Amino acid sequence: MQNGTLYVGDNIVCGASYGRVRALINDKKQQIEKIGPSETAVVVGLNEVPPSGEVMMAMQSDKEAREFAQKRYEYERHKELSRSTKSTFDDLTNMIAEGKLKTLKIVLKTDVHGSLEAIKSSLAALRNEEVKVEVISSGVGGITENDVALVNNSQNCALIGFNVRPTGSVKAAAKQMGIDIHTYTIIYQLIDDITNMLTGMMSTKYTEEHSGQADVREVFKIPKGVVAGSVVVDGKLTRGGLVRVIREGVVIHEGELNSLKRFKDDVKEVGNGYECGVVISGYEDVQPGDVIETFIKVEQKVSL
Repeated sequence: MQNGTLYVGDNIVCGASYGRVRALINDKKQQIEKIGPSETAVVVGLNEVPPSGEVMMAMQSDKEAREFAQKRYEYERHKELSRSTKSTFDDLTNMIAEGKLKTLKIVLKTDVHGSLEAIKSSLAALRNEEVKVEVISSGVGGITENDVALVNNSQNCALIGFNVRPTGSVKAAAKQMGIDIHTYTIIYQLIDDITNMLTGMMSTKYTEEHSGQADVREVFKIPKGVVAGSVVVDGKLTRGGLVRVIREGVVIHEGELNSLKRFKDDVKEVGNGYECGVVISGYEDVQPGDVIETFIKVEQKVSL
């Protein structure tokens, strides 16, 4: 007992279990009428055995105990369902191959309407005798937290972006919920991946390893181009690698990061929380508020 006094006859709730105290048995196996702070006893009277670690509480009435237990049951059930509905691309591919998945649901975001209609039309044509593709939500613009939440609450659903990238709170929300976001810059690669999923096998492809993101705060003109004064907000920026510029969630440029500075010094990388100057090879249309993301491409064979 941590605080208060528990009596025989009290209404109690413990997690999703509830009941009335029918007996209290102390460490000498004697029945007692009550226990106070720091005292221990076996409590008899719950309708089912609760998980270890749950906190037992006394309630004013049997009705109150039942309602509290029911709310706790519904909460735990919701968490379990949320965990069970989230699937990675590999999970979905395996389920299709094993005949366990009949409809592949997709939430689709693209940079412009032309891309959206072209991809939706191509996806609508993808089906075989057992599996079909269903785009349950689509739109133009960056991936939002609502898109992530929709996938989180949908069963066997994939979140796909074309020329868009998750940033800031969206990226954090997806990571917290365990949602995979697959993004593409070439339409046929997107269609090929979905086609391969429907056949139950993924082809050899390039995957991306993201090293960091930085928010652009100021832009400075220099003889060799433009320096984007930035603050690293995730991971680290690495000089010499691939880089993309994201504006309001939409990818507007991909290229190479050929110069990275800390104050006046050239550096190889800049870590999370530090300021830096970024020069992107052959690109000068960087604006305050843009997000700079560095990444590498890795050839990967995905096998079942």
